[in-house]
Amino acid sequence: MRAAALILLLAAARLPGAETRPHPLDALTAPEYWAVYEALKSSGRVDAATRYAGITLHEPPKAEVLQWKPGQPFRREATVVVKQGARTFEALIDVKGRRVLSWTELPGVQPNLIPEEFEGIEEAVKHNEQWRAAMRNRGITDLDTISCDGNSPGYFATPGEQGRRLLRVTCTDFRGTQNSSGRSIEGLIVEWDCNERKVLRVIDTGPVPVPRGAWDYDVDSIGKLREIPGPISVEQPQGPGYRLTGRQVEWQNWRFHFRTDSRVGLVITNVEYRDGDRYRSMMYEGSLSEIFVPYMDPNEGWYYISFIDAGEGFNFRGGVATPLEPGTDCPQHAAYFDSVFGNQKGIPVRRYRTACLFERETGDIAWRHQYGADQIESRKRRDLVLRMMATIGNYDYVFDWVFRQDGSIRVGVGATGILAVKSVRSRTAQDAGASQDLAYGHLVAENVVGPNHDHFFSFRLDLDVDGAANSLLIERLKAKRLGPETPRRSIWVIEPQIAKVERDAELHMMMDKPALWRVINPSVKGPLGNPVSLQIAPGHNAMTLLSADDWPRRRASFIDYNLWVTPYRAEERYAAGEYPTQSKGEDGLGVWTRANRVIENTDIVAWYTMGFHHTPRQEDWPVMPTVWHEFELRPFDFFAQNPAMDLPK
Repeated sequence: MRAAALILLLAAARLPGAETRPHPLDALTAPEYWAVYEALKSSGRVDAATRYAGITLHEPPKAEVLQWKPGQPFRREATVVVKQGARTFEALIDVKGRRVLSWTELPGVQPNLIPEEFEGIEEAVKHNEQWRAAMRNRGITDLDTISCDGNSPGYFATPGEQGRRLLRVTCTDFRGTQNSSGRSIEGLIVEWDCNERKVLRVIDTGPVPVPRGAWDYDVDSIGKLREIPGPISVEQPQGPGYRLTGRQVEWQNWRFHFRTDSRVGLVITNVEYRDGDRYRSMMYEGSLSEIFVPYMDPNEGWYYISFIDAGEGFNFRGGVATPLEPGTDCPQHAAYFDSVFGNQKGIPVRRYRTACLFERETGDIAWRHQYGADQIESRKRRDLVLRMMATIGNYDYVFDWVFRQDGSIRVGVGATGILAVKSVRSRTAQDAGASQDLAYGHLVAENVVGPNHDHFFSFRLDLDVDGAANSLLIERLKAKRLGPETPRRSIWVIEPQIAKVERDAELHMMMDKPALWRVINPSVKGPLGNPVSLQIAPGHNAMTLLSADDWPRRRASFIDYNLWVTPYRAEERYAAGEYPTQSKGEDGLGVWTRANRVIENTDIVAWYTMGFHHTPRQEDWPVMPTVWHEFELRPFDFFAQNPAMDLPK
């Protein structure tokens, strides 16, 4: 028995994360959520009707975190968004002291959506006689297979929006299928007041037949599956190559901390790389900041669909905490991490396997060169991947932070899930009237159109390149005509510019005007005299085509540029503002940067906007293959030479 117990003990000691050590940037724990709950209850400011639209860690001041050493005490505070009827409050809680530090009412803002606001909507809609008459006009009398759900309508400065908390409710018919996405009841929209809990109006633009195709995607519905030629097995008999201490990760020369946040997902902090005998700082904090998905159909049932996902309700149904499926979402050998979030009543809820960490070898080459006839030096590459997934309505997003042995970080977003589609009369693209049905989208199945739309992702990157005092260096590649002294007629040269104020750093990625974007530390020079830096290297990207006066663009102003740089401000965390639900575009990057603040040789934050235009295709239906988009944080003159030179043969 003693031997067996010893074996179990040793095995537990090797488990990733078996050793824990508190960190000032750790996510709130279940006991801490209870401390917040008790502090608010004992304050007398909340009651049984109070609901919580968000409870998140209020990070200690950056200076305190940078000076902190393991084992030292640190402050623990939480920010709580409180909804009391139509009123919104923001509270700051001293978690250790279980007391309310501040309580502020926020007039004129709407917090993100909460689950309770969706309860009872379907029943109320089905009891509305005007809606029932519209359904009968469509030949639908059996309402048992009708499912109704709502979305935030954004903001368009109409009189009916003022002072109300609204949803627009649409319905589908899931008779004979599990995937009701292709069964939309078009032309029938219900406007719902969340605070008054009632139907405001029913909008009926005329019936469209509901498609009757079956597009289920579970194993039983697909039928015979293809055979796998042979298994590919990945084993780590000596355990993983990384070391975990709580949420602190050490791998190869990397060291960083991470947590999962209920609004933005993975938050990567205190990123350092060991260069020789010392660790050098690269990034204080990096995370997703916002997602914007506007659709391009101007019809009544679609014009308003312009989701600001993180701020409007990324986590209102646990979307940020999508459980990962071992062996498919992440490899079997990955380490999985649970998360704890506060629900709408302030009670902690555990969600399992919300992040994973794993090493991978994909057959990629770290570096290689052949010299002579058969003399080859080649090294294979191994990556460390930190991953989370978020299911937001119809889309599933994969978020990867990939740490590489050459000192670079690749940030990738994989988009999959189900298209948002609309029912149309046309069965094929050759039908009479198809041109009207397909004016704003593409036919993906019989009587089913996928409307055109965009996906934009804003990432907040607080880069600290060998310290916090940094600058943005823009190196523009310009063509140069040559004279008669050389046979060449033209070359290109680099024209450098230091961005001195925010307006200098509002930049687009353009193929016809290429440029390098580097965050440099002007006070730290490498051995050759160059300032150390990290390059923000874009991958595939897109620019918005929406007009500047269009309300969706005004509300999500971060899409105006691919790169923004602001001076560090702890309160500036969300690219579309703190409260984007039904917002008027009065907060966020486009507003903050109007001050045109100084960003030279100071603590700065880079905001990278990555996006793509999505024209749906038949192959995106019924479930879209994962499409990846990415960018890199790449060392540039940060090291004396290729840091992967010491990889083993």
